[in-house]
Amino acid sequence: MKPLNISPETAVKLAEHLKVPIEQLMHMPQHILLQKLAELAAHAEKESGTS
Repeated sequence: MKPLNISPETAVKLAEHLKVPIEQLMHMPQHILLQKLAELAAHAEKESGTS
């Protein structure tokens, strides 16, 4: 599996938000990354109170 095709700046920001090491993030399957981003977005939406 090849690493994700994202910029280093994006990788750093995603790793911080998802609380995973950058190395793990870069080798994470794309479908799992998308699932984690959806969970993060849902959590952020819930905290902000918008539905």
